[in-house]
Amino acid sequence: MSMVTLQTETPKGAVAAPVVQAAPPSPVLTADGEPDGAKGIQVTARALKRIRIAMAKEHISPAAGGLRVGITGGGCSGLSYSIRFDSHPRERDRIYAYSQTHLDPTLTDAPPIRIFVDPKSFIYLSGMVLDYEETLMRQAFNFINPHSTKSCGCGSSFST
Repeated sequence: MSMVTLQTETPKGAVAAPVVQAAPPSPVLTADGEPDGAKGIQVTARALKRIRIAMAKEHISPAAGGLRVGITGGGCSGLSYSIRFDSHPRERDRIYAYSQTHLDPTLTDAPPIRIFVDPKSFIYLSGMVLDYEETLMRQAFNFINPHSTKSCGCGSSFST
């Protein structure tokens, strides 16, 4: 049998482990052409950067495609978030475009990064902020949804 002891102070001659600071808050971006405080979909700069990286890996051109966010029935709490890339928007989608100058001011000619939301999902997602979290334990998009009244422990499903 092995014993584990917890140390409350650093022994003499030892170097204390560095303190890992939490990532600073990422600015929340409103879609191009939307007034500040609009009830559309907002993203953080971290999320926009991660979307751009993932689109490049998937060979999705920002000029043609974008990220589709939506809601499906099911999950622990009743509704689940869905997120995937789509090669083009659908006829009735709401389209939110975010200039790449938010990430690099020199990208003035780059096409905007777009998010597509179908009309049914928009009812549950209006006013939402899409963030991206990268820690030692997890790398994931976070849906910060003002309509959510209860969610499961993993955060992938919710109810209103």
